[in-house]
Amino acid sequence: MTTRISGQPPSPAMPTRPALSGHGLSKRYGTQYALSGVDIDITPGEAMAIVGPSGSGKSTLLHVLAGILPVDDGEVTLGGTRIDSLGETKRSELRRTEFGFVFQSGMLVGELSAEENAALPMLLAGAGRKEAMAEARRWLEHLGLTGKERNRPGELSGGQAQRVAIARALAHRPSVIFADEPTGALDTRTGGETMTALLDAAAGSGAAVVVVTHDRDLAASVPRTVSLRDGRIDADTRAGAVVPA
Repeated sequence: MTTRISGQPPSPAMPTRPALSGHGLSKRYGTQYALSGVDIDITPGEAMAIVGPSGSGKSTLLHVLAGILPVDDGEVTLGGTRIDSLGETKRSELRRTEFGFVFQSGMLVGELSAEENAALPMLLAGAGRKEAMAEARRWLEHLGLTGKERNRPGELSGGQAQRVAIARALAHRPSVIFADEPTGALDTRTGGETMTALLDAAAGSGAAVVVVTHDRDLAASVPRTVSLRDGRIDADTRAGAVVPA
């Protein structure tokens, strides 16, 4: 069954979004470079796929941009403010407020209902429970999960669970959604529907989307594709036009 999403976000407010940039990004593991001098700019509301073979550095780039991994060289900025040099406490706060995450396995909390999982980042950031649960329910409805709000992850299909993860990533109104192989555990049709749900919902909220995937067919559904090889950008394609790396 195809998920139908309205063209408008659950509530009308849409804050101004900052741009996310990385310049001269290098990351080493021992003597091996996972990233080697990468420059990348992500504009507000942009959807981008990062692709490449295993070991190309695509997941490392996502984790560096999201403040999960520190860089060895270079800098990451959000809205012109440098974030890579922040301490772990500040970076954790940033991940709870400005960033949302969708992972391959969903990583939902099994003991919590769908609405509680979706509300979790807001609750951790200090939002009132009533407000957080209401916003979570609006996003679940927006993503075609009306009637599933109180179901636990074990009572949901794989596609439904990933849409709960999308609701969780979007409900606190982040600037950027990071998705690491978000359809890797799903069949082709469900994966395509899940990607469409993610892109449509993010577009409605104004959030940028950064997707890491090994699936180039899936990447083709995203307006911009950045290809990595050996820790460097090999190609940057926007709407059919290749920008030299």
